[in-house]
Amino acid sequence: MSDQQDIVVSQHSRECASPSRRDWLAMLSAGAGLGLAAMLGCQPSATPEATGKQRRLRAAFSNAGLAGTWNKLGYDAAKLWGDLLNVEVVWFDGEFNGQRQREKIELAASEDWDFCAFQAHQIDILAEPCKRLKARGIPIIGMDTLIVPEDQLFEHGVLVYVTPDHVKMAEQSTQYMVDKIGGKGKVIHIGGQSEHSGAQGRAKGFQNIISKYPEIEVVGGGVRWCDWKTEKARDTFDVLLEQTSDRIAGAFFHNDDMALACVPRLKGTRHEGMVVTGVDGQRPGLLGVRDGLLGATSVNPAAMIHMYALVLGQFIVRNQEKFDNLLKIVLPCPLVSKESGNLDAMLYLSDPKHCLI
Repeated sequence: MSDQQDIVVSQHSRECASPSRRDWLAMLSAGAGLGLAAMLGCQPSATPEATGKQRRLRAAFSNAGLAGTWNKLGYDAAKLWGDLLNVEVVWFDGEFNGQRQREKIELAASEDWDFCAFQAHQIDILAEPCKRLKARGIPIIGMDTLIVPEDQLFEHGVLVYVTPDHVKMAEQSTQYMVDKIGGKGKVIHIGGQSEHSGAQGRAKGFQNIISKYPEIEVVGGGVRWCDWKTEKARDTFDVLLEQTSDRIAGAFFHNDDMALACVPRLKGTRHEGMVVTGVDGQRPGLLGVRDGLLGATSVNPAAMIHMYALVLGQFIVRNQEKFDNLLKIVLPCPLVSKESGNLDAMLYLSDPKHCLI
């Protein structure tokens, strides 16, 4: 090539002058983002909004209360996947108070939404605002708990119900505890909120297992409802620990937050070494299993539930999907213990940076 040819460049090449070696390496390190776009054509491709291919959706979300670990992870998941899929997520915190949650959703029902996704703090509390949303043609996705009895969900505007198996979660966690204590002895049963359909399922699952073991006695005669409140759970637990002079062998809690709040009470007492199990299987509970504070926990897939609600909602809207009846989706809820072999995987998937379980 001649010297003259060496210095001849096109107008496009002058406008997108060859980068220096340092700039070239910087662009390479930028990967498939702006660096690659600059190398290929001097400017990044247009965003979906700019091309009109995908409009930004707006969705109303609510769960029982962001003060709970499980609920906060669900919030994180909805926000993360909303950003990825171009959906603005507007959150209405249930504050672990059914009436407060209803008041917020009643106000929200008069606003414009592409879709809504709710985890009701208690059954029936959101029935009326959901009917108003249905009348306006706004699709609703139920998450985790029942907004109304299952056979009434569709008539209240709920097209999809994404849930774990609450009975199974309690059964497998309780069975682990029972096996570890040899099928006999005294145990404690700490419940969530009595009108919460998930807590009702967990109470049923506990009883399904315990009823098979006549040598097991439930201290206090049955479930003690603590409304998901860790302080109330601690106070209740303390009282139950003193109700018998015998050593209490095990305890099942409806969520890991309450269980972890109570475990420190056992140190230095006759009950030390009690087998404690729970439900939720999110990072605090999983770390509790790893560190020996909990024997086992059942995964209630908070991130997956909220992520599915977000993903399915935007599909329903963007694809203009129609439903003739309720679509119920039951998600996996594995037991996690040191023996189960899935602890590391669950810790990775539950990381708030990933929000996958």
